[in-house]
Amino acid sequence: MNIKHSKYKNTGILFELLVRQITADTLSGQTSKASKILKEFFVKTELGKEYKLYETLLKNTALTEGKADIIINTLIESSKTLNRGVLKRQKYNLIKEIKKYYDLDEFFKTQLPNYKAQAALFTLIEIYNSDQLSNPDQIINNKVALLEHLTSAVVNKQKVKKDLIQEFSSYDKDLRILTYRVLLEKFNDKYGTLNNLQKEILKEFITSVDSTPRLKEFYNIKIEEIKGNLLELSSNVDDKAVQIKLNEVSNLLKPLGKTSSVGDDDLINLLQYCELLEELHSTHG
Repeated sequence: MNIKHSKYKNTGILFELLVRQITADTLSGQTSKASKILKEFFVKTELGKEYKLYETLLKNTALTEGKADIIINTLIESSKTLNRGVLKRQKYNLIKEIKKYYDLDEFFKTQLPNYKAQAALFTLIEIYNSDQLSNPDQIINNKVALLEHLTSAVVNKQKVKKDLIQEFSSYDKDLRILTYRVLLEKFNDKYGTLNNLQKEILKEFITSVDSTPRLKEFYNIKIEEIKGNLLELSSNVDDKAVQIKLNEVSNLLKPLGKTSSVGDDDLINLLQYCELLEELHSTHG
């Protein structure tokens, strides 16, 4: 028998998406319902205990095969101590609560950098906590996926976030990630001066994570919008020198081609163009 992976039941993925949703809501200036959901379902609960297994997996990379194998076996054995019935009920209620405030299709659309490793751990946990005979090939394939993650020397894309979480780890022994309040305050202090368009752009980059077609489409739309605004401003400005500069800038704005991907430099440029646009509107009306 093969165990089918479900992102709706994967505790690691659910937690990660909630954290990202909190950030996205904050950028939009909304009171985040995801914050309330996170506290309700991950503090001193079976879900919180299971999330620790995923957290342990994701914070370990560049290990020897021996150490990686020990971690995998330990995580599987630890999962057997959890109350499966309670976990099932809490996951059902969690999805039900998320559905109250968010569109599930949009909520689960975000791509996560460690999706493969999280899916592999979920599958192994389900296999080793099932009474039914499982397919040996599935066990092997998922263990190999975890070994590749744990022995990889590639820097985890979320290392900065984890370093911040560890900095405030002493505030909560049961669930270190719940210091997100401190992180959000730091985030707001740093990005509180962004204008609405910059916040919208940053929110899209955060929720999309990787260079997906949706992200490229969003980028190209914003480029065209900014270019149109600059040309409109140019036609309304009396100063010829300013008109020339505005036309020069608008000529630099080009949408990405089919084979191009959205990178960090593109994000920075887009944010700077937004700032320029706001300054021009403020100066020239």
